[in-house]
Amino acid sequence: MEQPSAYLERLRPAGGKRSSKRDLIVNVFLRQEGHLSADDLVEIIKKEDQKISRATVYRTLQWMVDAEIARKVDFGEGRFRFEHAYRHPRHFHLICKTCNRSFEFLSSDIEVLIDEVAAARQFATSQSVLQIYGTCDECKTGREPTDSAATTELLFARDALRIAIATERSGMAFYARAASMTRDARGRRVFKRLADEEREHLTRLEARYKELLAEDSQLEARPTFLFFKGAANGLFAAGAEKLAKGVDAKQALMIGIKCERGSHKFFKRYGERFEDSEGKQIFLEFADEEREHLELLIREYRALAKRPGSKRTAARRPSRRSRRASA
Repeated sequence: MEQPSAYLERLRPAGGKRSSKRDLIVNVFLRQEGHLSADDLVEIIKKEDQKISRATVYRTLQWMVDAEIARKVDFGEGRFRFEHAYRHPRHFHLICKTCNRSFEFLSSDIEVLIDEVAAARQFATSQSVLQIYGTCDECKTGREPTDSAATTELLFARDALRIAIATERSGMAFYARAASMTRDARGRRVFKRLADEEREHLTRLEARYKELLAEDSQLEARPTFLFFKGAANGLFAAGAEKLAKGVDAKQALMIGIKCERGSHKFFKRYGERFEDSEGKQIFLEFADEEREHLELLIREYRALAKRPGSKRTAARRPSRRSRRASA
């Protein structure tokens, strides 16, 4: 994992002069969580070094915004707040006007909509900000605020693993079904191999998820950060429905190719958008695994297409009894 000092050096603008005061301010800022005002940061810095002036802190904050180390956010308080970008994904905010607390979330559907609108207007986006104002559940019900000690990075990693696990389970079920249905011996071996690999990957992901939960006893119950309504696991569910209708081996391979291509594209696209974080790493690792499966399926499809009599390698149509059972 990249350390804050290395991150700072990597993001230093070309020709930027080295400053021990600025480096101290940046490193202190990167250690903080949440959204700090300039005055908040001044108070924290003064505890580290009384000689650093307020003006120096203000200039450094603006330098961090320009260097994309920090993001400036406006919660309608009459002053800006700042959040760091180090291992912190882009996100949106829910803002309670009663208690002034903010709650972070990320949605792939909103991201897609923003891209569609920008493309339609031929607009090159550099930053997207969405802030939703209203009343939080605690203020509506009078309940005590829940502990919010978990970092966004931890919530992001948890939700990324949840999405990957759901996709892996769906893929494993798809390939197990394809293996049981196809009459083509080679195709059956390929599907069985992929089902076994999905099972192995699922075991690793679930172990990783348990390790993550061990870092925070309340992590499982904390609010969702990633909202991916159109997540990739739905692709395999749709593919399994097509298998159930009765297809030949070539068609089964084509369905698998479509599922893996969509899954690879999904995880790669969103993984590349995120800043450096464990959640980003989870998405990109999963995208690589889906790419390997995609390449295997394409090779097998081409090999099957070249074999004589390939049209006769039909998958077994489920019997009436099995169709009733699956229903």
